[in-house]
Amino acid sequence: MVQLMSASREELIERHLIDLESLTPELEGTAVISVEGLMIASRLPNGLTDDLVASMSAAMLALGERIAHDLQRGELSQVFIRGEVGYVLLIAVNENAVLTALASEEAKLGLLFLDMKRAASELRQLV
Repeated sequence: MVQLMSASREELIERHLIDLESLTPELEGTAVISVEGLMIASRLPNGLTDDLVASMSAAMLALGERIAHDLQRGELSQVFIRGEVGYVLLIAVNENAVLTALASEEAKLGLLFLDMKRAASELRQLV
């Protein structure tokens, strides 16, 4: 019975990730990760493993929270990394989980952050 509930929750979370990706074609992958670095649900491109994305997202979140706190910037709301070929974006879902998105360099970041905030709000009740 517990496995059915877990699978159902994961399917619901994955549907939210699919909806987010449908709004932003420049998204190349999405994931919901626990603050401990455990993958809850993901839709990642080939070549990226759940373990890699989950552990790096948790590390980025922890470092971002420390920086925001130590430099007196208030509570962390998002982490933004820009590479040569795209972005890694993290936004808190709640105190237990984070939404990670991988986007191409063509992504319209304002719209993407807006869509991610909406998705995070919808995911709060599931994680």
